[in-house]
Amino acid sequence: MFQAQPRRGFSQRELESRTENAQRLMRASKLDAMLLTTEAHVRYFSGFLTQFWQSPTRPWFLLLPATGKPVAVIPTIGVAGMQQTWIDDIRSWSSPQPEDDGISLLLAAIREFSGRFGRLGLTLGAESQLRMPARDYRLLEQELSQLELVDCAALMLKLCSVKSAAEIEKIRYVCELASDSFNALPGFAKSGQSEREIVRAMRIDLLERGADHTPYIVSASGKDGYGDIIMGPRDRKLVDGDILIIDTGTVFDGYFCDFDRNFAFGHESDKAKRIYDTLYRSTDAGLAAARPGATTTDVWQAMWSVLAAGGATSNDVGRMGHGLGAQLTEWPSLTASDHNPLEPGMVITLEPGMDFDGDKLMVHEENIVITEAGADLLSKRAAAEMPVIN
Repeated sequence: MFQAQPRRGFSQRELESRTENAQRLMRASKLDAMLLTTEAHVRYFSGFLTQFWQSPTRPWFLLLPATGKPVAVIPTIGVAGMQQTWIDDIRSWSSPQPEDDGISLLLAAIREFSGRFGRLGLTLGAESQLRMPARDYRLLEQELSQLELVDCAALMLKLCSVKSAAEIEKIRYVCELASDSFNALPGFAKSGQSEREIVRAMRIDLLERGADHTPYIVSASGKDGYGDIIMGPRDRKLVDGDILIIDTGTVFDGYFCDFDRNFAFGHESDKAKRIYDTLYRSTDAGLAAARPGATTTDVWQAMWSVLAAGGATSNDVGRMGHGLGAQLTEWPSLTASDHNPLEPGMVITLEPGMDFDGDKLMVHEENIVITEAGADLLSKRAAAEMPVIN
């Protein structure tokens, strides 16, 4: 039965809970405040969801003190939108002003909340970024020389990796939309069409099913498998014996799905059948291994053992899955060496990829949430045999 469309946004209680959880970790790390500058982090604590982040002109800041509510330091153009959230301390300036684009206002706010430990957290580490001009960051370092600037990237990665029930509901919903679109694809794709034509039709189908937008949808094709998997879609037309992969990151209410499906055109060769079956069994092994207490490396090893037995020469993608949520890819990664423990509420992808014949690749991907009982599929499981399109 198809899931009803989830309620958009989040309750104030959920946003308060996220803030309280972060502040508990901050106090343990002796942080007076955290300075957050990216769309995902500002939205995580405020609920502020806007497409205006596509414009690189203006910086946006959210200051999370060790106690109390977050403080928004944002361009005036965003005040009306931020007032619709639970944030009530909103400090603004008329932007753009390259000579002082909010930096003096931000510095004043930081000084107001940095009296106890003299430590300010910023996302400076792995899988993080600062969305502000480098010149302004250097000025911030100079003006706050009395403070210790501390990397809080790991804190934020771990905090955001465990999803609430409301977050999981949104991800499950968009996974179902994409699953149904993939299942319908043989009805609107045919031999002789180009990758670009098929991907365009699927993008339209996703929108008609209720997706907000599809910022990521790539494809690749070739005989028995394919090579590059991030540069398509191309104008290459699908012919008999081709395998087509489409990988989509589609969004509902700010949350992504991220999985792919493979299709054969005309007929499926014995080799393609063997590779697809190996990938399918590898995914089954990952599903069985993904449970609380296991690590990302345990899941990787379970999948790789099946791939290696099936003739895989390597996995040049670099990992076989990752976190998923408000961003297309999130922490953690499923690799041979990460060893990150899985917890209930984590949403991850299982993405076994198999290199073969020197320059060929085939990839399969599903989205799951870790529960107390193990892995729960969010995407609808791919067919055990590759669909064939004529």
